[in-house]
Formats: sequence, C-alpha cells, structure tokens
Amino acid sequence: MAERTPVGFVMLAARGAINGLPHIEQQVNALEAAVVENPALVFDLAKTLIESVCKAILQARKVSFANDDNLPRLFRETTEHLPFLPPAASNSVEARKSLERTLGGLHTAVQGICELRNSCGFASHGSAQARPPLESVQALLAAQCADAIIGFLYRVHRDEQAVPRDRPLQYDDNPGFNDYIDSANDPVRIFELTYRPSEVLFAVDLEAYRDALKEYPEEQADEDRGEKESNPAREATS
Repeated sequence: MAERTPVGFVMLAARGAINGLPHIEQQVNALEAAVVENPALVFDLAKTLIESVCKAILQARKVSFANDDNLPRLFRETTEHLPFLPPAASNSVEARKSLERTLGGLHTAVQGICELRNSCGFASHGSAQARPPLESVQALLAAQCADAIIGFLYRVHRDEQAVPRDRPLQYDDNPGFNDYIDSANDPVRIFELTYRPSEVLFAVDLEAYRDALKEYPEEQADEDRGEKESNPAREATS
C-alpha cells in the first residue's frame, strides 16, 4: 500500500482486508487523518467508506443495486449475499442464530453512524444552525466501528471468493464404486423397467451414496482409478 503520514489511529482490520482497492485505500487514509485533524469529518468518511466497500462487494458478486440506495439498505443487501458461516458450521442452527444477532448489532452500528453523520457531520447536508461539536473520542468510536465492519465484510467476501469451488459429484465420477454397489445388490425393477442399484441410490439419496463412497475400500478405489487411467474409453463404453 502507498506510504502515508503516521496518524494517531490506523484502520488495521480494513487495511488488512482491502489491499488492492486504491480508491478505498484513499478513503481509509483520509479517515485516519480526520480522527486527529477534523473529528467531525470522520462521521462523513465512515459512512462513505462503508458504502464504498458494500458497493465493491455487491459489484464483485454481480448483485445489482441503485446508486442512491442508502447505507442501511446497502449493508443489508451485502450481508444477505455473504456466507458468514464456514461450511462445517452451515447447518448449525444455534451458530446461525448467534451470528444473526451479531449482524443485527452491526446493522445498528451502521444506522448509528448514519445518524451521527446527519446530525454532527462536517460535510453532510446543510443546516440552519451550528451542529453540536464532537471530539476525537466520539470520532474514534465511529472510525473503530467502520474499521470492524469493513474488515469483517470484505474479508468474508475475499476469503470465500478465493476458495476453489468443488465440482458437484457426478454419477460417472466413480464407475468402479458404482459396479461395486451393483454387484452387492439386486437390480431395481419397476413394472417392466430395470434400474442399476447405484443409479437409484445416487438419484434418490445422494447423502447415503456419499457415505457409502467414504466407506469404499481405498485400495479398491486406487485400483479403479488406475484401471480408468489405463483405459480412458472404459467410461464411455460402460
């Protein structure tokens, strides 16, 4: 990242997540400096920065949004398109509920930043009277909230995008295993029709098929793979 003048506050979470997005890095630089030099401007910049990151994430994920969407709407749309739970915990009801409560807290923080910007921001909409002056400690709170929100959202987005997508399991991926199932079970007959047991299991209960595949002897799987590699036409003619 570009060199910058040291300031009293550094957005460590945001900087660790958004490396490579120059226009957002510039906003981060400005917000860090404003915490010391112009606290009232922090509320404007915190709101703008979260908006920029939400739009960057939505755009990268090809999710449409309107340019005039307000920040709470953008934040909600962004959280609806991010996988916050890792695959291993995706079916955990308790973990999902806890995370939803945490995200609700972040949404409340976003709403609070918007309200502070509207009532105390340096560059927000014009006002007929002087705005209440806030000090660096209040600005620091807004900056820290923005840092946590940005760092979390963009890191979830970036890490999930970096994980290679597993190709869905196909029936023809394991011909030896399919033959093994067929040899251990009688064909399935419905009226005048006959089906391979392996095809029926794959189509009707994929999870049971996967479990059986895990139990399939490794030495037999290696033998099947070797046979397939030495005879690539086998799959097409089977």
